[in-house]
Amino acid sequence: MFDAQVAALRDRYRCIAFDFRGHGRSAVARTGYDMDTLAEDAAALIATLGAVPCHFAGLSMGGFIALRLAARRPELLRSLILLETSARPEPAQNVPRYRALALATRIFGVKPLAPRIMPIMFGQKFLTDPARAQQRAEWLQRGAANNRTGIIRATVGVISRRGVADELGRITAPTLIIVGDQDVATRPQESQFMHEHIASSQLVIVPGAGHTSTVEEPAAVTAALAAFLEELPR
Repeated sequence: MFDAQVAALRDRYRCIAFDFRGHGRSAVARTGYDMDTLAEDAAALIATLGAVPCHFAGLSMGGFIALRLAARRPELLRSLILLETSARPEPAQNVPRYRALALATRIFGVKPLAPRIMPIMFGQKFLTDPARAQQRAEWLQRGAANNRTGIIRATVGVISRRGVADELGRITAPTLIIVGDQDVATRPQESQFMHEHIASSQLVIVPGAGHTSTVEEPAAVTAALAAFLEELPR
């Protein structure tokens, strides 16, 4: 998801991209898909790789983890970058739909359900642009390639997460919040809420982007990241 940003920034920064447990090529653990455990995973990885303190960027579930790190382990972070995420629990109206998708995935597998996930993960501009048909096909394939069990467990972890709105006041790291104006999974008002409650935060709304802004509008997201990082004290 961060390929474009890594390509643009790797000459100036050490860039580390990783998959959470159950995602991509990471192992499918039996337990530990709650956001607190995943935050502990990330903290251990940062320490093990000698990346303390780091600029931590998290998109969607990665943002749930990033918020916990910033509030509870501030010594690990130089800055916080939140993309398409929320400090509050999953909205109640979303939970039945996501549970139904998880059940259908358990029965039928990931591949048949992947097309149903695309309108959640991407905005209408990306989904309807004829010039990006090949890119859509690539992301459909990537989504279908995920492990069925890992994705189900991660989905349950996301929709059952506890909110951390009451911890936002503890975040002191310089913070950049990015959200696409077409995001239907974590709507822009969630980013506005975090911006209002994190004292040292900036908010950037990306026109034409949905829930995967790093892919949909990579130039705009990369420019916002680069400008934010360059403004930080050395």
